[in-house]
Amino acid sequence: MSAHGPACCPTGLRQTLDRPTADRLAELIKAAADPARLQLLSIIGSQEEACVCDLQAEIGLAQPTISYHLKKLTQSGLLIREQRGTWAWYRVDAERMSELAAVFELPVRV
Repeated sequence: MSAHGPACCPTGLRQTLDRPTADRLAELIKAAADPARLQLLSIIGSQEEACVCDLQAEIGLAQPTISYHLKKLTQSGLLIREQRGTWAWYRVDAERMSELAAVFELPVRV
């Protein structure tokens, strides 16, 4: 089990959620529910990892604003931060992203 919950098989909304699971999933959704954060997740995810020094040109926001959003994504567990010298490098946490993705994998009922 990870620090953020079960390590295996996220079920999203395909099963009834208990309150702790609903709280955990809501925090993930809140962390990602911002256009800049979605952009950051897509940039970092498409590159496997990214240096904070390269993100400003790609996203078009000021460095302090990018740092704020990266901090929120890291605190939620969606990003993993690694310090390399003076620069911070980020990569997507696949386990947490699969939990987030599972929320939106709903069976369609007619």
